[in-house]
Amino acid sequence: MNVLEKLEKEQLRTDLVPFKVGDSVRVHSRIKEGDRERIQVFSGIVINRQGKGISETFTVRRISYGEGVERVYPVHSPFIQKIEVEREGSVRRAKLYYLRKRVGKTATKVEEA
Repeated sequence: MNVLEKLEKEQLRTDLVPFKVGDSVRVHSRIKEGDRERIQVFSGIVINRQGKGISETFTVRRISYGEGVERVYPVHSPFIQKIEVEREGSVRRAKLYYLRKRVGKTATKVEEA
């Protein structure tokens, strides 16, 4: 094992709950504002999960005041406090980009497992 693999292995997180594309999740992330720090919760549907190892990311989408909002989070980021799976979804594809074209309740509906 070389030096890069050792560093990567040290930084991988093992405390996160397993989640997959289609799940409704709540991501608790730490936000730094000046000298203060707070926890911000972003809830939505996981529409994308890509990469591997330390560079793995996932995209969460939700509808806020009629507008679609997406955030991309690194899975192994130290700023993520925790990830809660609200509801598991049953989907047949790896990327749910088709939800971007939908409006209203259909944009947030993914079959429950």
